[in-house]
Amino acid sequence: MRHFLTTIAFALGLTGFAASGFAATQYPLTINNCGQQVTFQKTPSKIVSIGQGMTEILFSLGLADKIAGTAVWVGPVLPKYAKADSKIARLADNDPSFESVAGKEPDFVAAEFEWHIGRQGAVGKREQFSELGINTYIAPTDCVAKINAGGGDGVRKELFTMDLVYQEIDELAEIFDVRDRGDALVADLKKREADAVASIAGAKAKGLPIVFWFSSKEVSGDAYIAGKNSAPAYILKTLGAKNVVTTEEEWPLVGWETIAQANPAVIVIATMDRRRYAADDPKVKLDFLQKDPVTSQLDAVKNGHFVMMDAQSMNPTIRTIDGIEILAKGIRSFGLAE
Repeated sequence: MRHFLTTIAFALGLTGFAASGFAATQYPLTINNCGQQVTFQKTPSKIVSIGQGMTEILFSLGLADKIAGTAVWVGPVLPKYAKADSKIARLADNDPSFESVAGKEPDFVAAEFEWHIGRQGAVGKREQFSELGINTYIAPTDCVAKINAGGGDGVRKELFTMDLVYQEIDELAEIFDVRDRGDALVADLKKREADAVASIAGAKAKGLPIVFWFSSKEVSGDAYIAGKNSAPAYILKTLGAKNVVTTEEEWPLVGWETIAQANPAVIVIATMDRRRYAADDPKVKLDFLQKDPVTSQLDAVKNGHFVMMDAQSMNPTIRTIDGIEILAKGIRSFGLAE
C-alpha cells in the first residue's frame, strides 16, 4: 500500500512539474547581454549588485542569501526586503571602487547601469572582471535601444516599456535556475500593471502637460527632466498625458525658461535619500519652485499641483508600476482627469 501511495505521489509530482513547464537550467548557459556573450558554467554563488533597481529584482527572486555586497542607492529599499538588506554589506551609497567589488570575491557582478561596468567602466570594465573569472550582467533596460557612449544618462532611441524589466527578470531567473520564481514575479507585475491601467480608465488625462523633475546640479540651474522615451514617458503614455520634453536623452538638462513655455499642469518631483546634487532634497525643489520668479508663475506651481514620487519609480525598474499608480492618484486628486 505504501509503495502504491508513493508511486501515485511521484506521478502527481511529475505531472505538476510538466504542467508548470519549469525545466531546470542547462549549463553551460550562454546569453547575449548588452552586446556581449556571457557563459555560465554553473549557477553563480556570490553576487555583487550595483544599482538599487537591480538589487531589488534580485531580492524579489529570492536571491538575497547570494548577495555579498551592494552599491548605488537612491533611497530606502522596498520595506519587505529591509531585514534581508540590513545583513548585506553596502559597499557604497554611490559608485563603489573596483577593489571593493572584487574584494568580495564574487563570481557574478550585476549592474543596473551600463556606465558602471560597460565601456566607460566607472566601477570597472567587463574585461577587468572577466580577467578575474567574474561574470558580469547589465540590465537590458539600460542598453536595449539605448546609447550610453556620450556620457550623462544616455540617449534612448525607443520608448521604454516594462517588457525590458520582464526580460531582465527572465534572464536572471534562468541564470540562477529559479525560473519558477521569475515567472511568478513577472505574472504578479503584469497583473499590477494591468490593474493600474484599469484603475485610471476613467481618469485619462489626454494631452495634459506634465514634467518629471529628478534633480539639478545647481538648484536654480538647468534641471534633469525626463526625456521622451524614458520610464516616466512610459508612465505618461499609459495615462494619456503629455511629456513637455521631446529630446531622446534619458535625463536632459533643461532650462526653466524652456519648461515655462510648455507651462506644465503638473510637476512630478523625485523624492530620494541621496544627496549628490543640490536639488536632490524634495523640500529644496519645492522651495525653489515657489520662490523663483519664473517657476512661481507656472500653472502647476500656482495651483499646487505637485506629485511626490520615489525616484526609483522614475527609473526603469519594478517600481515603475508604482509610478503609474501614484501619478494617476495625483491627477484625480487635482480634478484634472477627463
